[in-house]
Amino acid sequence: MRELLTKHRELLRFAVVGGISFLITTAITYVLKFTVLRTHPVTALIVGVLVATIFSYVANREWSFRTRGGRERAHEAALFFLISGIALGLNALPQWVSRYVLDLQEPHLTLLGQEVADFVSGMILGTLLGTLFRWWAFKKWVFPTEGARLETVSGSQSGDPDITGRKAA
Repeated sequence: MRELLTKHRELLRFAVVGGISFLITTAITYVLKFTVLRTHPVTALIVGVLVATIFSYVANREWSFRTRGGRERAHEAALFFLISGIALGLNALPQWVSRYVLDLQEPHLTLLGQEVADFVSGMILGTLLGTLFRWWAFKKWVFPTEGARLETVSGSQSGDPDITGRKAA
């Protein structure tokens, strides 16, 4: 079991960050949806995903993919947020289709039916689509080189920035 966990460490850490991001997204989405954005559920979802994405960048860079790199930090961050923007669209698409193409909303459904449709389409299907895309794209473009930050993570004297951004002595 330990060998399996070690082999898939990045994926497991990515999943933990994703789980926490899911909780952040859900909490913010539903607070907004039932208060100030009652008539804009897709906007509430987008705001929730955006806030979770900021957390996700820091957690993925410093924990999930901490030994990966290969890009300057500004380039890495720009790619991360570009890919996250695309994933945000993938995340919102199923709920948009549910609400505005399939018309799964009041008065065609009960409030409970509408909320179940929103949760399944936006929070479940949308999150699944966005997560699969992020996993593939982060490894391919944002953190492409395995082992690129091993020296800096372990405190090498290479002169490269360490995980805090400071140069090693």
